[in-house]
Amino acid sequence: MNLSDESQTPIPVTPGELSDEVSADSQPNASMQEFYQLQQSLLLVTIVLTGIIFICVWIFYSLNIALNYLLGASTGVVYLRMLAKDVERLGGEKKRLGSNRLGLFIGLMVVATQWQKLQILPIFLGFLTYKAALIIYVLRTSLVPNTK
Repeated sequence: MNLSDESQTPIPVTPGELSDEVSADSQPNASMQEFYQLQQSLLLVTIVLTGIIFICVWIFYSLNIALNYLLGASTGVVYLRMLAKDVERLGGEKKRLGSNRLGLFIGLMVVATQWQKLQILPIFLGFLTYKAALIIYVLRTSLVPNTK
């Protein structure tokens, strides 16, 4: 008996089976789609808030303070993006969240304290802009619940 002859026989596959396998692998499930929508929504709200607050700080204070705020807000957006990537990998590959995001914040604060032209408070408040986006999301979902 030759095993090579048996391995070359085609296995009959119905078109429905093949499309089910492909669609299951290529389409994320509903909870992941909801997560991606939440991620995009939070990033968009954070960027819009950053732009509005940057312009207000520039008008009421100075360009230097507004640029300090923008540096902190940009770092906050990067932090939020890193957090979203960690949460996305949490179920499958990782068992717990990493702490490398904290290093980003600490590095920013160290640079702000050492460089004379940077101011700590606008950078710190800019970093916290992503928290304002989270508060807006919580208020929006709790006060105006989705009716599905």
